[in-house]
Amino acid sequence: MNTFSPLARFTLSKARYAAACLEAYRPTIASAALIAFGIILLAAAGADFSLAQLSNTPGSGVAAGDDRIYDMGSRMFELIEGNLGSLVMIVAGLLAIIAAALGSYRAATSLLVVAVGAFILRSLVVIFFDFK
Repeated sequence: MNTFSPLARFTLSKARYAAACLEAYRPTIASAALIAFGIILLAAAGADFSLAQLSNTPGSGVAAGDDRIYDMGSRMFELIEGNLGSLVMIVAGLLAIIAAALGSYRAATSLLVVAVGAFILRSLVVIFFDFK
């Protein structure tokens, strides 16, 4: 037997109605939230206090520009061509062999692409992007 008071029944019915509406409009709410988040990100990136607006003008105290990007790219390529690249190639090669043995040929092909890509990364960047 239902022993809820009229107020409790009214509240329970409103809660169920709200839950049903939320479930029905979940994709719309998610899309609206993502659009709002994107607008907030764009507004924050364009603000004067944002780090996206760094300038390398004299007196700004910020060392940014092409030289800094070149130095970071050079460091990354040194790591990839050194021990890190060797480790990536060995692990990807072993995982490709294991994936092929287990019958996952798509994963094996992807891992082989990763292994070869770590080996020829600098050459690809020079060919496509003219990296000094």
